[in-house]
Amino acid sequence: MSTLALPRRIPLAVPAAIAAAWAVALAAEAGGAAGALHHDGLIEGGLPAWAALGLFLLSWQLMTAAMMLPSSVPLVRLFWATSQRRAALAAFLGGYGVVWGLFGAAAFAGDALLHSVVHALPALEQRPWLIGGSVLVVAGAFQFSSLKDACLDECRHPGVFLMRRYQRGVRAAFGLGRAHGVFCLGCCWALMLVMFAAGFANLAWMAVLAAVTAYEKIGRHGRRLTPVLGVALAGWGAVVLAHPGWLPTSLGGP
Repeated sequence: MSTLALPRRIPLAVPAAIAAAWAVALAAEAGGAAGALHHDGLIEGGLPAWAALGLFLLSWQLMTAAMMLPSSVPLVRLFWATSQRRAALAAFLGGYGVVWGLFGAAAFAGDALLHSVVHALPALEQRPWLIGGSVLVVAGAFQFSSLKDACLDECRHPGVFLMRRYQRGVRAAFGLGRAHGVFCLGCCWALMLVMFAAGFANLAWMAVLAAVTAYEKIGRHGRRLTPVLGVALAGWGAVVLAHPGWLPTSLGGP
């Protein structure tokens, strides 16, 4: 695949989708609609379960496009240089989106179950920061896991990833996008749980976590950032569990 050496520009639709996702997030926050798409509001808002899940998945996929897709642009560019077929590129992105959509649905279902548990345990309902602090500790601890390292290695070498797995055809492109989505999920799921807790269109959290995930994958010193971020998140979580005031309200703080 000699085209890997000189990748062509990706179709405008890809950066346009990223820009559109950020624009929607900005508009939602500026217009005060972001809270309506938060998973807590959807779960407790009285909507039918299917409607709440549908609205959440819409916001979740927008958040994925804004935060995760930029870090995948190097692989998307190489794939486009190799295939040069819009249908194949759409299938590749579709496979990637399916993985993150399934994770979002699982997170939403898990949160609905967590709400039931919290309502059944008054002691936990009165201490919501325990959940937010625990999420931070888990996210920090995962930064030191072998699974994180293995998945990051796959994401940091898009050329190797593509040469090992590329096959022609739309179906194969979907499978390739799905495989990339699995590795992307494998290295970023804990950080996205932090974003899940913060909610859609919380622009400060989105910007910070998007920058962190992108630099971990494609930054020159991404390997150095991973343990530093782990210490920061785990340490912050430990402080929150002891002193709840250190937790922002967006993560369940007082």
